[in-house]
This record gives sequence, structure tokens and C-alpha cells, in this order.
Amino acid sequence: MALVLAAAVAAALVVSRLGTTITDRAEARTAADAAALAGVTGGRPAADAVAAADHGVIQRYVVADGATEVTVRVGRAEATARARRGRPGEGGAR
Repeated sequence: MALVLAAAVAAALVVSRLGTTITDRAEARTAADAAALAGVTGGRPAADAVAAADHGVIQRYVVADGATEVTVRVGRAEATARARRGRPGEGGAR
């Protein structure tokens, strides 16, 4: 009986960890996208604020060749996004 209970607890922990990882990845992607877009229009301070609002922390912020690239960490996950100023269809946000 104790072995079955231990196995059930271990399985629950694995499922919980997997769920957290999946959620962190999705939130990191969202935070990176939003921070890159904010960075294009408001610079690093705006990108920091948006990332923080999405429970993230900017790990890397680079502006080069007219594009802003941001890497954001949420929990254990990181995501990178790039945006550039422009109109839709004319090389705008990616």
C-alpha cells in the first residue's frame, strides 16, 4: 500500500512539474513578444516594464539593424522575440 501511495505522489509531482514548465514556456513567449514590441516604441524602460507585467525578467536586450531583440525569462523558461518599426506587411513585427 505504501509503495502505491509513493508512486502516486511521484506521478503527481512529475505532472505538476510538467504543467509548470509548459505554462512558463507559454508565458515567456508572450512576455518576449510584448517586450520586443514595447522596446521598439519605448526603448529598454518600456520593454522592462512590459516583461515585468508578464512575470518576466529581460535577460538580453539588443537593438541592431532597426530591430529590437529581447530574451525574457519566466520561471525556468526563456524565449526570444524580435520586432522592428514599420507598417504591417512592410517588415514590421516578426
